Amino acid sequence: MIKASVVVPVYNPGPYLQQCAESLLGQSLPPDEYEIVFVDDGSTDDSPAWLDALAAAHPRVRVHHQENSGWPGKPRNVGVELARGEYVQFVDQDDELAPEALERMYTLGSRNSADIVLGKVGGTMTGPSNVFAHTIASCTVADAPLIESLTPHKMFRRSFLLGNDIRFPEGRVRLEDQLFMARGYTRAKSVSIVGDYVCYLWIRRDDGGNNSGNALNLRAYYGNLREVMDAVVEGTEPGEVRDRLLRRFLRVEMMGRLREPRLNRYSEAYRNAGYKEVRKLALERFGSGPGGVVDGLAPIMRLRVTLLQRDRLDGLRELAQRCENVRAEVSVESAGWHDGAFRVGLRVGLVHTDGRPVVVTERAGRYHLDDELTAGLPTLPDGWDVGDPCEHVTGEVRAHHRETDTWWYASEPLRGSLEPLSHDGPQPRYQVVGTGEFTLDPDRLAGGAPLAGGRYELWVSAQILGLGRPLRITLDGRQRRDESVVPALVGNPARIVVPQRTLPVGQLTLRVDDRDQALAGAVASLGVGPLHVSGSHLKLSLPVRTGPGAGQHDVEVVVGRAGSAHTLPGRIVPAQSAVLALDDVPELPTGRHPLALRTDSSGRRPAAQIGVAVVREGRIVAVHGIGYRALPRRLLVRLTEGRRLRRRAYWLLGKLPEEQAELVKKAVRRVARWSPPTSR
Repeated sequence: MIKASVVVPVYNPGPYLQQCAESLLGQSLPPDEYEIVFVDDGSTDDSPAWLDALAAAHPRVRVHHQENSGWPGKPRNVGVELARGEYVQFVDQDDELAPEALERMYTLGSRNSADIVLGKVGGTMTGPSNVFAHTIASCTVADAPLIESLTPHKMFRRSFLLGNDIRFPEGRVRLEDQLFMARGYTRAKSVSIVGDYVCYLWIRRDDGGNNSGNALNLRAYYGNLREVMDAVVEGTEPGEVRDRLLRRFLRVEMMGRLREPRLNRYSEAYRNAGYKEVRKLALERFGSGPGGVVDGLAPIMRLRVTLLQRDRLDGLRELAQRCENVRAEVSVESAGWHDGAFRVGLRVGLVHTDGRPVVVTERAGRYHLDDELTAGLPTLPDGWDVGDPCEHVTGEVRAHHRETDTWWYASEPLRGSLEPLSHDGPQPRYQVVGTGEFTLDPDRLAGGAPLAGGRYELWVSAQILGLGRPLRITLDGRQRRDESVVPALVGNPARIVVPQRTLPVGQLTLRVDDRDQALAGAVASLGVGPLHVSGSHLKLSLPVRTGPGAGQHDVEVVVGRAGSAHTLPGRIVPAQSAVLALDDVPELPTGRHPLALRTDSSGRRPAAQIGVAVVREGRIVAVHGIGYRALPRRLLVRLTEGRRLRRRAYWLLGKLPEEQAELVKKAVRRVARWSPPTSR
């Protein structure tokens, strides 16, 4: 039985096709349970012959050659017709599937009778998407934000596509993917989402060949958007679900063109042409006043649409300029370990360029948007009523894995509240803020699965009053957080997780599995002790938290300097604060010796010093901390607290010759990473 057919439209792919094919041939699904259907759309390079040779060597590969159609739609449709699998997975010729993608997607989809299966997307051409925040066994477009993922690189039940006559438009049609997905989502009775494994890798080509950012034919583009919206209307009943789906196209494809930063950076001719087409479609579909679709927008977006309906491009441009000068600020209210998970409490608010908060003013029991955003805007003599200011406060905390460019999500949402501000007049003023406490469990954060090893940068994405901002989560170096932001030993088998404040911006990161000896640097900076000695056995307390049920972690301890050092097996043992345990310590020469730690079992990285061992009569009798050596780093932290100072430093670096600038950067990075002298 063929469980899945992978359909790949091909046209002059160059060297990228081979990488794609290798990823498809390397799937964990047994070879007799899937097939790969390449549809050559009249390629003029050597790919047709290469594909034929590939099919001759691999029975699960099939190739179909046809005249050039000029767009991926027809090759995909032909691929569906030729497919023999229960499910069809679409893949572009320059993208890849992760090794377990087909197996995981098919298993989840077939178990839940899914018509469509979404696999988490990663790679160099995609950003974060909370559609893939968690694995979902079964959902529909009515109860999940599926409409936010409109690319077709998904798995579809073949009988579902054929039975509902869901096909790609053929020929050169803009938004053909959105039309296909709108028809699919509104007809699907069950959709599954694989959120704990990156299935689809969307790769940016070196030549930019898969970047569709060319100038649009605006009239044709919005004509095609009409068809997409028609498909939504055709597939839904009047009401909240239909309004929410249509609202997405109003917010993104239409109003996204009429807001900052793009609106005021277009050429005048292009801006006017885009405005004309957007307004024409908006009036046609949503009328000239309030309605279910418009009313559900966040306050500032609803204000933009109102200005559009009233034909005030000048007002839209002024509002875009004012909103571009608004930024968001995040503060860490709490941080630390709790039951094996790192928890961080956040507060996010909007501020003007001078740091004053963006406010809402209460007038006769109603809340009005900050006058600095609305004063003087055409047709708004009485300001702008925002309704419930907290209704549209949303957001989430994200962990970005730099090595794989993958985003993972905490499960808790950001919630809105009003903070009263002091005022001189009779009208109370408030700042709308988003707050929340977020759990980052290294054993569950990857969509319910453990995080892979590496560095994870922490971000918060916030939407307040209709303005969205992604923000680095930064720790204030002036606040003492040594007692909470400490390393931890979690899980069994035990894993080391080290929270760090990276320079120069102070972003909070989690280093998982300690591949770069971050634990030793943290321990040295925070301090060690006390030491308990019993004969040849010793236990040294470490500033390392341990989660419930955590196992022990084997390490190496190096005592002495290079050339005369003793390397001893040790282990980090769970306790209220973890201890470094050494058994059968041999006799050592009397004196003071560097004591270094290596958690990287591969031996590729040297041990990093965490203290000084005092040896008398052959035995270690004390270990002194070396935290004072972190003083250069602490001074650097204080120096980089101010944004203006950081900008000035970058400006000065830019004035240096390239070679000297690199030397300065290298020295700063060495201090910023701070780890004590190393031993082999």
